[in-house]
Amino acid sequence: MELNGIKPADGSKHAKRRVGRGIGSGLGKTAGRGHKGQKSRAGGFHKVGFEGGQMPLQRRLPKRGFKSQLLKYNAEVTLTSLEKLGLAEVDVLALKQAGLVGQIAKVVKVIKSGELTKAVKLTGIGASAGAKAAIEAAGGSVA
Repeated sequence: MELNGIKPADGSKHAKRRVGRGIGSGLGKTAGRGHKGQKSRAGGFHKVGFEGGQMPLQRRLPKRGFKSQLLKYNAEVTLTSLEKLGLAEVDVLALKQAGLVGQIAKVVKVIKSGELTKAVKLTGIGASAGAKAAIEAAGGSVA
């Protein structure tokens, strides 16, 4: 194989459709744009959501609620993932290194989902009431 012999796969490239090049092309005169109107003109188009001057749907509907930007710093971990992790002492740094929580997480909470058989000591991590009971039942502690 030589550099000057490299070609794209057969059928992967094809010529662009040339419109507005006379009657013989089959796409002459209006070039597939129909007659008159905003869409037929060069540079004539509208922004997304524009409804011809009528009040657009997104402005007719009321604004409601918001999404807190602080939520991205919160993370949750299940009992099942703690079981798989297999560490005796777990803190936020250990969870980040294991990839169980995001790198920007500041507040981590354990939720009761799954089972826990190993004793796990949590430091600097919160736990829901059910998860706390499950961890203590397995011989662990939440600090």
